[in-house]
Amino acid sequence: MSYRIEDYHAYSGVNFLEHSGIDFSEHTAEDLIRLWRATLNKGMHGICFSMYEDGQQPGDTITEAQVERRVKILKPYAKWIRSFSCIEGNEHVPRIAHKNGMKTLVGAWLSDNKDDNEKEIEGLIQLAKEGCVNIAAVGNEVLYRNDLTLEELLGYIRRVKEAMPDIPVGYVDAYYEFSKHPELVEISDVILSNCYPYWEGCHIDGSLGHMEQMFGQATDAAQGKKVIITETGWPSEGGSFKGADSSEENAIKYFINTQVWAKKQNVEVFYFSSFDESWKTGDEGDVGAYWGLWDKDENLKF
Repeated sequence: MSYRIEDYHAYSGVNFLEHSGIDFSEHTAEDLIRLWRATLNKGMHGICFSMYEDGQQPGDTITEAQVERRVKILKPYAKWIRSFSCIEGNEHVPRIAHKNGMKTLVGAWLSDNKDDNEKEIEGLIQLAKEGCVNIAAVGNEVLYRNDLTLEELLGYIRRVKEAMPDIPVGYVDAYYEFSKHPELVEISDVILSNCYPYWEGCHIDGSLGHMEQMFGQATDAAQGKKVIITETGWPSEGGSFKGADSSEENAIKYFINTQVWAKKQNVEVFYFSSFDESWKTGDEGDVGAYWGLWDKDENLKF
């Protein structure tokens, strides 16, 4: 979730309504589902890993068996998996993904809990020593949530970079944070950018153009460094946010257009998310539970 009220747009190189996606005006509902399936079957660069079954939530320890089952479901459709934490069973994700021939973007979840932060950082370093980390993400939307100061965050990033000098290290946040904090660009090997047209209230018809603009702003801030979209997606139900409506049709269209654009432009995207997670209704409201390509019972939605 990456929404702020203030004006943070620093790049205007894309027309919202002119983009490299598909014109859906002549597609029936059945056409859209067929195209969604065909797009999924062609494969994605990456997918964000959803840990929790119904009744589970962060803080619960997840078993290797549950992680392995879900990794095997995702393996035919993605080359990379992104994990968000290195404790409470999340450490199983990169190990099992590597065992199944997938690459990993491994995140250490940082918060205002310094004791847990130590466990996360040590867990990330250990996974790197085991050869299970292809890219390391030190923190996720920490500045967006105001959990740490910039200097505290930079300290954690420096520590990880020193511990794994041969692995690309970055920090995940909303695309505009890299324009606001050039220090993040300077310290990062790769720019890890979350891009959510939905959370900026964008109508589905302009959503791909808006996402291109988000990516453009992150690229402009990156000063030549590689930019990866670490999260983008669209909820399939749960309400609306300003001009953005959550619906099955819109979720289908956004997924198709994102994948078509990413392949055309050679942009690495981690789609959010793999499975619906019922616990995610706090800050996000009802839509939080419906971002998956698979439902909460691990069935493809469409």
